[in-house]
Amino acid sequence: MKINILYIALSGVLALASCSDFLDTLPDNRTEIDSADKMAKLLVSAYPTTTYIMLTEMSSDNAMDNGISYDLIGQEQEEAYLWKDITIESNDSPKMLWDAHYNAIAAANQVLQKIEEAGNPVHMNAYKGEALLCRAYSHFILANLFCVHYNSATASAELGIPYAVKPETEVRPYYERGTLAETYKHIQEDLEAGLPLINDDLYSVPKYHFNIKAAYAFAARFYLFTQQWDKVITAADRVLGSVPSKVLRDWSAITKSASKDVANVYNDPKLACNLMFLPSYSNTGYVLGSYTLGERYGHGNDIFTNETVAAYYSDNTCPWGKLAMLNQISALETKNNFFKTQIYFEYIDKESGVGYVHYLDIPFRTDETLLCRAEAYTVLGGEENENKALADINMWIKSHSTTKTSTTLREINRFYDGIGYASAENTELRSIKKRLNPIGFAIEEGSQQENMLQLILHLRRIELLHDGMRWFDLKRYGIEFAHNRDGNSDIVLKKDDPRRAFQLPQDVISAGLQANPR
Repeated sequence: MKINILYIALSGVLALASCSDFLDTLPDNRTEIDSADKMAKLLVSAYPTTTYIMLTEMSSDNAMDNGISYDLIGQEQEEAYLWKDITIESNDSPKMLWDAHYNAIAAANQVLQKIEEAGNPVHMNAYKGEALLCRAYSHFILANLFCVHYNSATASAELGIPYAVKPETEVRPYYERGTLAETYKHIQEDLEAGLPLINDDLYSVPKYHFNIKAAYAFAARFYLFTQQWDKVITAADRVLGSVPSKVLRDWSAITKSASKDVANVYNDPKLACNLMFLPSYSNTGYVLGSYTLGERYGHGNDIFTNETVAAYYSDNTCPWGKLAMLNQISALETKNNFFKTQIYFEYIDKESGVGYVHYLDIPFRTDETLLCRAEAYTVLGGEENENKALADINMWIKSHSTTKTSTTLREINRFYDGIGYASAENTELRSIKKRLNPIGFAIEEGSQQENMLQLILHLRRIELLHDGMRWFDLKRYGIEFAHNRDGNSDIVLKKDDPRRAFQLPQDVISAGLQANPR
């Protein structure tokens, strides 16, 4: 198969299959509209079939070197941890991420072109909306992987990614990266044009598509990343409704499940908290799940006990209680994983054990959207907004904590004022409190606003553990940190380190697209 600068041919797209009930729903079962049947089927290919989670989780401060006695699952795992340019091609490599996302964009562009050629009939509006959301989402992910974090003051001088808006008609067309400002301008245009067109009534399995709530959750995250705080709140309100507590995850159901059933309970599409699913071809489940594979780098004990789930295990004064409900941790101390993380194997030949490894990602969930809103309220500041942020924080705490139902601003301040900052250069000096250097806005060190943001970022870290999102929060807040190396000195990632943007695939660079600086 020939590969052009941006993406692989649509004819190579394969529909994902699975061996579990909820993955079995992936083949598109939406209510058919005869005149749009082909477009509806093509939209199934407008979602990426790879995930960034393994690379970004290994690159983040959620991973540590557990020692040379443990194995790797692939070269890309180690290169991501060491912040090296990744040249290997695998399901989880930058090359596959680039190709899969531009392939999804190509499918969306085919749909949009056909709708335009048909004269933009009203009965195709929902398909148009879904295609626009898909195009925006894949570009958004690529920009966050391969570019520096967005800053409105500097984005016009930073490298973006090619924004594809038409199907390719040439074998090897020439593209330019353009600026990050241009990339985000196009993403926002597609997002805001698509939002009012989404119609859940067209889907029999809406959570494998950009349904209304998933679309607004995407909007909330986009506005959060671009510091459009009022819009974060408006979009989050559409997702959470008037009583957010009713749509948050029921952790009591999780903790009552036997270990082998937790993943199915957590990933149940019937749950109001789960807004959208993206199955992928990936080894992420092996690397982050309770498998004795890829244990060299992971969520080891030093991080688990000092920075994430078990931090302040016995301290009644911490805002979230003694221990968050994410206490269903496996026996693999190299990973300390929650059982939501596992693989789904699709057998092609059961006798020979041949098949495809799948991973199921939930890119949008109500619990994260709630924290997006809390962060927006906090950054906006003022007594009223702080109280609203606190209310959202307390809804999260009540939903997740085994021992606590609420906290206060006074308690938050007392707790974080009493904690020292983690060392950005020495992994032996770990702490949940890290110096914040937010990109695009300023906060006062030691202020109540900073303390609240420290708490929100910690809750996000717990909520999104093993989901790869911590890497983006580290970029957004310019958080400096180190990775330990067994038998060697720590390596440090500064706030302006160019390695915070993954390097473009080599064949894309060879074809003429400008590489990221190193």
